[in-house]
Amino acid sequence: MTDSASNAAAFSVSELAFSLKRTLEDSYGHVRLRGEVSKVTRHSSGHVYLTLKDDKAAIDGVIWKGVVRGLACQPEQGLEVIATGKITTFPASSKYQIVIDSLEPAGIGALLAQLERLKAKLQVEGLFDPAKKRPIPPMPTVIGVITSPTGAVIRDILHRIRERWPCHVLVWPVVVQGDQAAQQVAAAIAGFNGLGPDSKVSRPDVLIVARGGGSVEDLWAFNDEALARAVAASDIPVISAVGHETDTTLIDFVSDRRAPTPTAAAEMASPVLAELKAAVMDLDRRLMRAGGRLLEDRRVRLSATSRGLPRPADLLSVASQRFDLSAGRLNAALERNVSLHDRDLMRFAARLTPSLLDRPRRLKAERLSDLASRLGLATRRSADQAERRAKLPDLAARMTGAVERRLLAATERLSGLDKLRLSLDPNRPLELGFARVHHADGTLARSGAELAEGEAVRLVFAHDSRQALISDAAAPPPTARPQKVPPKKATEGSQGSLF
Repeated sequence: MTDSASNAAAFSVSELAFSLKRTLEDSYGHVRLRGEVSKVTRHSSGHVYLTLKDDKAAIDGVIWKGVVRGLACQPEQGLEVIATGKITTFPASSKYQIVIDSLEPAGIGALLAQLERLKAKLQVEGLFDPAKKRPIPPMPTVIGVITSPTGAVIRDILHRIRERWPCHVLVWPVVVQGDQAAQQVAAAIAGFNGLGPDSKVSRPDVLIVARGGGSVEDLWAFNDEALARAVAASDIPVISAVGHETDTTLIDFVSDRRAPTPTAAAEMASPVLAELKAAVMDLDRRLMRAGGRLLEDRRVRLSATSRGLPRPADLLSVASQRFDLSAGRLNAALERNVSLHDRDLMRFAARLTPSLLDRPRRLKAERLSDLASRLGLATRRSADQAERRAKLPDLAARMTGAVERRLLAATERLSGLDKLRLSLDPNRPLELGFARVHHADGTLARSGAELAEGEAVRLVFAHDSRQALISDAAAPPPTARPQKVPPKKATEGSQGSLF
């Protein structure tokens, strides 16, 4: 070994590794690599690790978490891409790799292949199912348009709607090309669906997503998976009008209707007012004609039916003849009826004589005389009528006196019975200060022998009752109540004592 070799400074492994890292980063600070993606690994931290390869070599790559969401296309196995980034090393394993800042498909073929894979995925999930397509409302009151606020598309749509069906149009301005287009269109769809009945802005009945024609790269924002899912999840029917008739995007398959052009989308969303008016007028004319035909048919049927009915004069002729015949016989019948009753009246009138009326009167007079003889009011039958009339007041007076005497006797007897009732009343002695003794079971004690020593009894007074115990001990003599001395009347002329 030479002296120069033995005197060279020795590098540590770390110094050499970081020296190589700085050299690579300085020499290849910005590179673009074209290759096929393989070995895609999405870490739980959000970073994506992959390998770019061609037919002769391969290089590892990493996409940091903050860059993944802003990529033009997501890395997938077998996708040919163009990656832009910087070359660096990983000192811990002596490997070099590319830190990717952007990723885009390499050519139209790769984009279409990616689109076909995404279409197959969404079709398997059922997002293209025709049964899920909602009908477009025939006469919308509010139409929502999601497109760029500048350009010919919005003017064509507004002009077409104004000509066909003047209604309220809400425009949600978005960009229709670039990285932010898909996100803004999805946000607009969600914003229209978020309008409720209490919102200041009316909720649209149908939505139109529109854009003019362009290349595949220009229309690529409408092939975004998140945008397609937002269109499929919309509660409001969506009409897609992206590009021209030959252009096809992913949202054309998930939307409820696809229009070849934005102008055709406006025609799908709005009916022709003039055509509706003409249709209403035609229906009105048809209704009038149908009504006229119906009335004429009923008139003809009524006429045909009336010919089979008899005439009113024929129906009334027989009844009219019977009425005239009965009216002609009525006068003669009344005259015969009056003559018959007159003859009967004359026959009965001959029997009505004064003697026939006097006989009942005589019978009643004889009965009255017989009654008077029984009562001792008269002793002679041949007495004069005037004498009998003179005695009638005396007889009435006698009958009145007899009735009064019997009534007085009955009153006195009733008074005696009432006094007897009062004397027999068991509660009357109680009013005089006596008391009634009852056993504990409520029976009346009739003698002192019935009462036992210590027996509980109830003493009933006139207005209340008291409980008591029977005792044979001699009771102390009752104290004499002081008698009230009536005051002496003062003699006339004397004042009397003050004490």
